[in-house]
Amino acid sequence: MAIRFAIAKSAHKTADFIMNKKRYSEMIKREAKRLGFMSCGISKAEFLEEEAPRLEAYLEQNMNGKMGYLENHFDKRLDPTLLVPGSKSVVSLLFNYYPAEKQIDDTYKISKYAYGRDYHFVVKDKLRELLHFINEEIGEVHGRAFVDSAPVLDKAWAAKSGLGWVGKHTLLLTKQVGSFYFVAELIIDLELEYDAPVTDHCGSCTACIDACPTQAIVADRVVDGSKCISYFTIELKDEIPSDVQGQFEDWIFGCDICQDVCPWNRFSKSHREPLFNPHPEMLSMAKKDWEEITEEVFREIFRKSAVKRTKYEGLKRNIQFVKGE
Repeated sequence: MAIRFAIAKSAHKTADFIMNKKRYSEMIKREAKRLGFMSCGISKAEFLEEEAPRLEAYLEQNMNGKMGYLENHFDKRLDPTLLVPGSKSVVSLLFNYYPAEKQIDDTYKISKYAYGRDYHFVVKDKLRELLHFINEEIGEVHGRAFVDSAPVLDKAWAAKSGLGWVGKHTLLLTKQVGSFYFVAELIIDLELEYDAPVTDHCGSCTACIDACPTQAIVADRVVDGSKCISYFTIELKDEIPSDVQGQFEDWIFGCDICQDVCPWNRFSKSHREPLFNPHPEMLSMAKKDWEEITEEVFREIFRKSAVKRTKYEGLKRNIQFVKGE
């Protein structure tokens, strides 16, 4: 009798645990939606076995160019339990940045993600709110928030948690949504209900590969970072190599070509985050305005923007290079 009672009690505890995992996961997803995230998926915090050989090959072939920081923390990039000891779940989130208004035609272009306030701060604040909610409503949970600023393979985690698939341009794609969103994570020590990956929907399309002017997409889902316009205009601090002169198609900070040509991005809808709205003057700047931009104007227009990463001197370098000087 005692044995049967113990078994029944154990089964009851297991059922409660499963019910709690489901309930907590649903609570987190509801709060994420309230905070403005497009979607939320959850996966088990464990070693990313499939990503290990890809990352190793990427680094061995020097596709990171002069982005030496990508060689650091190799193990932590693949195993979140090394990054956040005791972690059990990776909560992946998407935040839309597709703008309602875009720059005028025939001007120097900056990537749409950099139109408004620096996403690192905007999205990180929302992640902190979500972590606070978890602690308030569920109990003491330890974890860290990440927004493209630590050794985390965010696209791999988002795909693992069912938020989309990694497209041929290596960006995350979501059916009926596209790819104009930020990917962020909470890595926490709370066990939750885990989502399943979705299927790939790129099919035989090669629009992104065909459109890349510097041929940076060297194979299906393989991008040579050292050939990417975003690398040259943001990451590279030295002079831009002359062999890519005339290939930037007026991009002076980042590049959206592979996203703009993607058929899935015809479904993109404008974001609702006021902080991502651009400075009004930036949208109407003609090429002459960019060429004559002063440091004072640069500081005013891009005061809290991700464009500050390239600094005034870097932006001027990019403009002069694209202009052919």
